[in-house]
Amino acid sequence: MATVTYTSKSTTTKQTGSRSQIFKGFSTQGRTFQDPKLYDIELVKQDLLNHFNIRKGEKLENPSFGTGIWSYIFDPLDDQTRQAITDDVQAVIDYDPRVQLDQLTVDEYEHGIQVSISVIYISYNIGEQMNLLFDQNEGLLTQGSNIYSVSS
Repeated sequence: MATVTYTSKSTTTKQTGSRSQIFKGFSTQGRTFQDPKLYDIELVKQDLLNHFNIRKGEKLENPSFGTGIWSYIFDPLDDQTRQAITDDVQAVIDYDPRVQLDQLTVDEYEHGIQVSISVIYISYNIGEQMNLLFDQNEGLLTQGSNIYSVSS
């Protein structure tokens, strides 16, 4: 019989130069293999984008993970569809405890749906406005983002 021991994980920070690293991870998406490491806000943002890239039912052993926005691309953007997309975006943001949704706008896009979200990175008191384009031909595209300070 195997014994599993669980030790509570406490948040530790590592000082590198003038910034501390609370969250650590890696990604090969859009990066060189020489430096696949991601830290802090960059890691949280990549995790959110990964979540939006996965369609519900695609992840093995977790069919409820992902987003259903992809199934609405060909639907008319009426109030019911807009509300379903809003609920789905809220669920993705709520899944990650490191962020909080600040603002959300859903619009039509030439080949899909444009979702503009403002999220607050809770540990840093920093917000970021992102434009996500769910394109029927190209997949998930991101346009420029703006980072802003959140007053306490």
